[in-house]
Amino acid sequence: MAKEYTKPLPRPAPESEPFWAAARDHKLKIQKCRSCGNHWFPPSEHCPECLSADHDWIEASGRGRVFSFVTYQRLYNKGWEGEVPYVVALIELDEGPRLLSNLTGIAPENVACDMAVKVVFDDVTPEVTLPKFTPA
Repeated sequence: MAKEYTKPLPRPAPESEPFWAAARDHKLKIQKCRSCGNHWFPPSEHCPECLSADHDWIEASGRGRVFSFVTYQRLYNKGWEGEVPYVVALIELDEGPRLLSNLTGIAPENVACDMAVKVVFDDVTPEVTLPKFTPA
């Protein structure tokens, strides 16, 4: 029997549902404005650059760089028991947008800003898949 997932789960807003549906299919999707070409995250109904509502969801490359990060040394939620220390990173995608995620597959002391990363997907429940990043 699989271990119960005890960490907090995302509660998608209507405008972010395409992101989470894509993640379940192991795809990283972001929005792209048809008017000005801007890519953005987090999801919204209007382009933050030109305010157009004319946009598409595109599959991102899944590649980027660590823009910033923090290593959690203390247990703030029981769901992470046995996983401290762990890294939460601000990833700047090759397409431009930045998103927060966990960094996996690397010891926390080896994480550095500007290191190349790629997306991996963690199927944490039958309904929820989390995009995470690992060294590229």
